[in-house]
Amino acid sequence: MPNIELAGRARLTPFRHIALGTWRTAYDPSIYGSVTVPMDATLRYIEAFRAATGLRLTVTHLMAKVVGTVLAQVPEINAVLRFGRVYLRRDVAVFFQVALEDPKTGGIDLSGVQVASPHEADLASIVRAFEASAAQVRARTDRQGLARSRANLLRIPGLLIGAVMRALSFLNYTLNLDMRWAGIPRDPFGGAMVTNVGSLGLEAAYVPLVPFSRVPILIAMGAVEDAACVEHDAETGAPSIVARKVMRLYATFDHRLVDGAHAAKMVKIVRGFFADPFATFGAIERAPVSIDAAPPG
Repeated sequence: MPNIELAGRARLTPFRHIALGTWRTAYDPSIYGSVTVPMDATLRYIEAFRAATGLRLTVTHLMAKVVGTVLAQVPEINAVLRFGRVYLRRDVAVFFQVALEDPKTGGIDLSGVQVASPHEADLASIVRAFEASAAQVRARTDRQGLARSRANLLRIPGLLIGAVMRALSFLNYTLNLDMRWAGIPRDPFGGAMVTNVGSLGLEAAYVPLVPFSRVPILIAMGAVEDAACVEHDAETGAPSIVARKVMRLYATFDHRLVDGAHAAKMVKIVRGFFADPFATFGAIERAPVSIDAAPPG
């Protein structure tokens, strides 16, 4: 079984062909972009979802659905470079970074959770799966194998870690070998990475590409904040300034795989989700109420 289920991309655009020869690694071709999305309706949706289901839905869970849909609807960016050629992933998965605190030293570290096929899952399933996986990661007992991999890598001297990471990336992605026998999970990072910097108190951040992960898209979620927005009267068209809740997303792309046309498609999908969350994220169904005993009388 290969590391990732891939399909060869037969035709490349002239730019894509030149880009593959221009930049050798993900260290070089980073491009950046940001988009601001309205959050008033989304916050109402989250509140209604929590009240109806008892599940603690967050913006991060919503982003799993959004980014999964982006990868599914723009498959050209759900890709891996191998031997100078573009290969498309057959599966959709999104990796979310999770902050860890060392119980002994209090030091902060990063690990993560992979969410498989979030575009096909309902939000309740995403919340439950995410919470279970995040709890396992924080307890260093995750089933996805990242805890074991991280522990093994800590045994490697600092002088050699770079060479080892490049070698693992070559085996795992370039040769597309299933490395689970060595404690490396299959395609551990998926097609995109997401980190919620807003939860850390940061208003904005552009995150760097991680070459060994072969992920061409990294998205940082900024904090939800108040902003002065210009709105126009539906009848007269007269502008007015109103206070609204907004969130800005900061994206870093590998320009060998992603360009402006892809980014435009991504922005359209993202804006569509947050513009009308009650329609796009799915109807909210109340959790079933269990009756232990018949009412008196």
